[in-house]
Amino acid sequence: MKNKEVKSVLILLLTAAIWGFAFVAQRVGMQHVGAFTFNGVRFALGSMSLLPVIYFFGKKSTEPIEKVEEADFKTTVKSGIMAGSVLFIAASLQQVGLIYTTAGKAGFITSLYIVLVPILGIFLKQKTHVTTWLGALTAVIGLYFLSINENFTIEFGDLLEIIGALFWAVHIQLIDRFVKNVDAIKLSSIQFATCSVLSLIVAFIFEDVNLGGLSSAIIPILYGGIMSAGVAYTLQAVGQKHAKPSHAAIALSMESVFAAVGGLLLLEEILPARGYLGCALMLLGMLIAQSENFKKDKSLA
Repeated sequence: MKNKEVKSVLILLLTAAIWGFAFVAQRVGMQHVGAFTFNGVRFALGSMSLLPVIYFFGKKSTEPIEKVEEADFKTTVKSGIMAGSVLFIAASLQQVGLIYTTAGKAGFITSLYIVLVPILGIFLKQKTHVTTWLGALTAVIGLYFLSINENFTIEFGDLLEIIGALFWAVHIQLIDRFVKNVDAIKLSSIQFATCSVLSLIVAFIFEDVNLGGLSSAIIPILYGGIMSAGVAYTLQAVGQKHAKPSHAAIALSMESVFAAVGGLLLLEEILPARGYLGCALMLLGMLIAQSENFKKDKSLA
């Protein structure tokens, strides 16, 4: 069982690496296409890349077909559209924010959702442990060093990423509620499709959508769509089968570290010393926020 758990954590670390380096792909892609064009095509590819996974798991299902009839289909579509609409807001804020900030900073700020999710849970009458508040405070101090300059002003891109982190947290709470009633992979495919349609509508209104730009950004788009959505989501589903929830959350929180590493190696993004201090404090805050679950898991092992 322990071998399975170690393998699962390694799979989740690979997932985090794919998601972290996606921030680099997103920045590079926007050198050729607009933010909404990038998201529109990326999430369309993400939705389509999950179709083979849906087909494969559908064939393995032992449930009678009658149980997945019209009512379940309607619930899945309705849930997917709601989740996809929130995903559209979160992804749009993240993508536009990347125009004005670095991949590394965007990765760390976005990862604030790990702290924000349990805080939002208070309004849903979910228990919030004292370690969550301690983690949140540590992360906020880190955010100060990362994003607030000596003149006590915050960069526009960082502000968009902070607002986006709140919507990512709302999105996770929605998904947590929806997956109790519908198939998670089908839900993801529909939410990606919804996000794609909304992004493309905005793109065709406000951006110059052309084949030249899309062909120049094809590699970042393919990475963002197929790898970040289809492959990484499937790896996450496989990895979380045998990993304890808190171990999974800590492994996936490394996404922010991989974003910073990718920004440094591939885009030569260098932060000042206070920025790296902020990153370290934010990562520490994320780990503190998960520490109570980690202790519980350890006692159950």
